[in-house]
Amino acid sequence: MPKPIADKPLNAYLYPEGGPGRQLKARLRAGEVLVGGMIAEYVRPSLVKCFQQAGCDFIYVEFEHGYFDLTALADTVQAARDNGLPVIAKTPQLERAAVAKLLECGVVGLQLPRTESRADIETLRSYLKFPPLGTRAAAPGYGNSDYCKVADHRAWMAAQDEEISLVVHIETRRAYERAEEIVSTPGVDMVYVGPGDFSVEMGQPGKPDHPDVRGPMEAILQLCKKHGIPFGTTASGPEAARYWVGQGALFFEAEDERNLILAGATKLVEAYRAFC
Repeated sequence: MPKPIADKPLNAYLYPEGGPGRQLKARLRAGEVLVGGMIAEYVRPSLVKCFQQAGCDFIYVEFEHGYFDLTALADTVQAARDNGLPVIAKTPQLERAAVAKLLECGVVGLQLPRTESRADIETLRSYLKFPPLGTRAAAPGYGNSDYCKVADHRAWMAAQDEEISLVVHIETRRAYERAEEIVSTPGVDMVYVGPGDFSVEMGQPGKPDHPDVRGPMEAILQLCKKHGIPFGTTASGPEAARYWVGQGALFFEAEDERNLILAGATKLVEAYRAFC
């Protein structure tokens, strides 16, 4: 990702190819399949580098169930931006200050857990957009501007409105029943179906590939294709991911650092045990 022009006191709206959020949107529009590394507990710049070196396209922060020191989270988000990785994060609640802190630390995608209505989406959209599109308060100079001084506030605000993605998170039966209302709401940029809770709601807990779960997910994916909205999920494994790509899924919030560490450590120990 191009770096800001050092001799000018501006930031993301001077990136020749757009800031990280606009690059994320452009790649999805181009039909690229994007794989995101998930952060569930450990927020460190070194973890960002691991995901970057592995070839991840973005980072997803599980901030509904995970618990993070906000300063460490902000440092990690900034490290991601500096290393060309857009960050999508769940907001822990649909509340203005919670959303603002994620925006100001440099997150470019806000994902709303348990999205269940157009009203939910319109509330979040209001928090994400500056007037007249919304009610976001102007606070440049944080991670949202890469800690650069902003000379032209109007241009910066317009760029920010384009930078930020609104990601709905369908994971309940109620949301499934209202899926077309949700997907067709103006301002929705991405749709994620969470297979964990969705499998519970569909009566097959822990079985995301069961027909009772996969069928409704496929129906939501078709609605996304109808309305031109990128669909994403978390696949149960490579074969499931292959299936979803074949159906038209464009992004995956793939695996968190805890499971990756466990898988790597298990493989290492098993290799030693084979000859010890």
